[in-house]
Amino acid sequence: MSDPLVQIHDLHFSRGDKKIFDGIDMEIRSGRITAVMGPSGTGKTTLLKLIGGQLKPDAGEIIVDGQNVHQLKRADLYRLRKKMGMLFQSGALLTDLSVFENIAYPLREHTNLNDALIRNMVLLKLQAVGLSAAHGLMPAELSGGMARRVALARALALDPMMIMYDEPFTGQDPISLGVLVKLIRETNQALKLTSILVSHDVAETLSIADDVKIISEGKVVADGTRDDIVQSESPWVRQFIDGEADGPVPFHYPGASIEQQLLQGVA
Repeated sequence: MSDPLVQIHDLHFSRGDKKIFDGIDMEIRSGRITAVMGPSGTGKTTLLKLIGGQLKPDAGEIIVDGQNVHQLKRADLYRLRKKMGMLFQSGALLTDLSVFENIAYPLREHTNLNDALIRNMVLLKLQAVGLSAAHGLMPAELSGGMARRVALARALALDPMMIMYDEPFTGQDPISLGVLVKLIRETNQALKLTSILVSHDVAETLSIADDVKIISEGKVVADGTRDDIVQSESPWVRQFIDGEADGPVPFHYPGASIEQQLLQGVA
């Protein structure tokens, strides 16, 4: 079993009066694809922002590559972030820059490479996602699937140790979805990356995940290998995996019954 690259201890985080995480513990192991899953609104994307130091927890600690993220000085945090690639749900490509320049941007900002080396590296990253011939296109000319693949090439530009994927499968047609699943799996294996995949797309995520964490109501309700999760008899896990409408996560929003509301009138 590989060593953990990310260690989360007793993490607490709230937005206003709403508690997002209530003392969660989690380990992300090196060289593996770890899926963080759960119902919408459970804080999956928030967790990525906490790992990357964009948000600060109310309590607890997050250790990445042996460093306590939220105790780092700004320069050290930025240095650590260069080792983390991020594929945003929207792709987040810079709309006024070509595909080539989107991928070249982090290389120009964070390295001293000359133009010839940058050109070669950009084309190689695009080749890895099957889009080297599309380097001259603008983001507006890309399909949704192509945009995600360009975003992945950009996330790989600085040869990170880890990539975080925020809902990469959302809104993709079956072909584009299949391409993304294949790329995530093969990229992780070929480059010996550590991947954190946030998603609620069960079938696609379980097809490539090594480890799975399911979070709900501020807690980790399931944690294990893909096989552990698939075979779990936990009501929380079964409701999520099987797509059941009601269960531990109720269909009705908590509060007064409809009878009480009708009798009292609508406030």
